Amino acid sequence: MNLSFYEAQLALVPELPLLIEQRYQMLKLIKASGPIGRRTLSSMSGYSERETRTMLDLMKEQELVHIAKEGVSTTEKGIEVLFVLHDTMEEKSGRRQLANELAERLGILKVHVVEGDSDDSPLTKKLLGMQAAKQFRSRIKGNEIVAVTGGSSVAAIPSFMQQDELPNVQFIAARGGVGEEVGLQANMIAASFAESCHATYKAFYYPDTLSEEAHAVFQHEPAAKEMLELYSRTDCVIHGVGDATKMAVLRNSSEEEQQILQDQQAKGEAFGFYFNQQGEIVHRIRTVGIQMEQLQDVPLVFTVAGGASKAEALLSYLASAPSQTILITDEGAAQNMLSLM
Repeated sequence: MNLSFYEAQLALVPELPLLIEQRYQMLKLIKASGPIGRRTLSSMSGYSERETRTMLDLMKEQELVHIAKEGVSTTEKGIEVLFVLHDTMEEKSGRRQLANELAERLGILKVHVVEGDSDDSPLTKKLLGMQAAKQFRSRIKGNEIVAVTGGSSVAAIPSFMQQDELPNVQFIAARGGVGEEVGLQANMIAASFAESCHATYKAFYYPDTLSEEAHAVFQHEPAAKEMLELYSRTDCVIHGVGDATKMAVLRNSSEEEQQILQDQQAKGEAFGFYFNQQGEIVHRIRTVGIQMEQLQDVPLVFTVAGGASKAEALLSYLASAPSQTILITDEGAAQNMLSLM
């Protein structure tokens, strides 16, 4: 019998894979949420306070975490351990296979799937933000124009980019401001990205209720013309995808507009465009922003959205998304998307 080193380890400590998985997930949770209190960590991880304390003591001894009055956080060594283990752990979990199958069937560049379902867990939304920040930073050169949309998934990204220095990158709103919650508007999120990366940003405010005639005039205003010129030179777009019905309600759309969306069987929304199941644009709101045809020429496109409830909306947008799209999603959305396909 010729056992490999790993097989010999398993023979001696059969619970080794489970222990590694548990501690890896705990370390990842601390990275996404830290500094975090021990009790909160116990509640979010599903382990008892005693089990949590035991794991934290072990990880502190190995200098993977730092425990202070404000909570537990990862050390540089802990972050490095997460980085080294990431690919192997993703392969073992089945998420890598799930992501590859989705990318192939959707015809897009890449898919990254994080664990969990954003519909059920606020932590999963943080993991989406952490993964999106990692992928963005690995592909950005440092002198790009980056357009970002509003929404909670995109808003979760900047907090994971606090150690990045990108002074020559300019963040801009992917379209004029609309009536979402202030903290989730594209202008505010662009500012958050810029602050985290020590970069610059350009805000763009667009009234929600312009008539068709006023909209035509507004496009010739200096601020709008400047943004249109920036959109033509955009190097990267980071955007979310919304459920068509929910977005119409969020924007206080008229009953007539909501009826149009219902009649046209709109499923998803992105950039102010509404899509049906086949990926066709069936409606759009009046605003100044990146156009769908422009998106085809943007070198880097990150689509960030998760939750099983978003599967239909994601499929409607991705049916016509540019091939250079990188999708960051979660297991809830990914599995539901495959089942719908």
